[in-house]
Amino acid sequence: MQMTHEHEQIAETTRKFVAEQINPHLKDWERDGMWPAHEVLRAMGKLGLLGIAKPESVGGLGLDYSYQVAFAEALGTCDSGGLPMAIGVQTDMATPALANFGSAELQQEYLAPAIAGEMVAAIGVSEPGAGSDVAGIKTTARRVGDEYVISGSKLWITNGTQADWVCLLANTGNDTSGHGNKSLIVVPLDAKGVDRHQKLDKLGQRASDTAMIFLDEVRVPARNLIGEEGKGFIYQMQQFQHERLFLSASIVAAMERVIKDTATYTGQRKAFGKPLLDNQVVHFRLSELYTELEALRALIYRATDDVVAGKDATLLCSMAKLKSARLARELTDACLQYWGGQGFMWESSVAQFYRDLRLHSIGGGADEVMLEIISKRLGFVGKRRTY
Repeated sequence: MQMTHEHEQIAETTRKFVAEQINPHLKDWERDGMWPAHEVLRAMGKLGLLGIAKPESVGGLGLDYSYQVAFAEALGTCDSGGLPMAIGVQTDMATPALANFGSAELQQEYLAPAIAGEMVAAIGVSEPGAGSDVAGIKTTARRVGDEYVISGSKLWITNGTQADWVCLLANTGNDTSGHGNKSLIVVPLDAKGVDRHQKLDKLGQRASDTAMIFLDEVRVPARNLIGEEGKGFIYQMQQFQHERLFLSASIVAAMERVIKDTATYTGQRKAFGKPLLDNQVVHFRLSELYTELEALRALIYRATDDVVAGKDATLLCSMAKLKSARLARELTDACLQYWGGQGFMWESSVAQFYRDLRLHSIGGGADEVMLEIISKRLGFVGKRRTY
């Protein structure tokens, strides 16, 4: 992936927006456990930042996915890990399947307003008994005439208390345990029978709201089906690739900041007569972590090249997701140690990202799921290969 002037323009616009319209308010949003999603996304929509890789027919810029990665990486300059996640739901988690498989009518009704920032979107896959085990979801959507009647619940839904609609994965067949009976359906969250008042109290990413959503005989038009009935599992697996690559790119800048903040702090903090940074164990470790970070960035860019080329990028996207999440855990933990007691203070930047980035080994597919995907793609399980 080569960064052109156009890539840098998108990145600079994003960084400027973050610096001027997000970061000054993050302490308040963290305290309140809520961000003004409609206000922020509307402003981003006016800048064209919510549909970078979406079709021009629905208000997008029609650019390839490398520009979306440039946006995601720049979004990582947020002072909180919660905002890139919440914004990424709008751009890369709830909308790719709708953009790729939704009818023109459905796109105009829900995708175009999401790109403009006039509607807030959410993705509804996880349930109390089915997180990484997507095939295990129990929510049902039965066809009754020209409607789907939906019952079930969804858990850990980012933007859930504010979203106007959710891209919902549900069972549309009698069998609730298979892959071929699942469908993606756009569900307006103001529909009768929807209860999403239960806002969850999270360890980190507190600036973005997360909800549990209950659906009790919720009726939506059958035309809200995305693509074909029974292909929702396939669509969601494809949608996950956007999500995982976005998540990987969106935390690179945060990790880079943690290293730099740690270098600054340890350069000023003295112990035993000299700055901590002068100790070889400290500056060697920070150098090692920075090297790991650059290797991660190269992996993300290589995966992006495959996406842009139209190749199956599942392996590299899964590797990027695994590596970024694990490096985030290792890096923030190592750096926090060098801050000593100050690192354990709630307001320190290293503590902020220690809390916020921990989610990345869980959300969007746990590390163990990524390892299973990678193992299968490499032929280590299932059909054996000769090396």
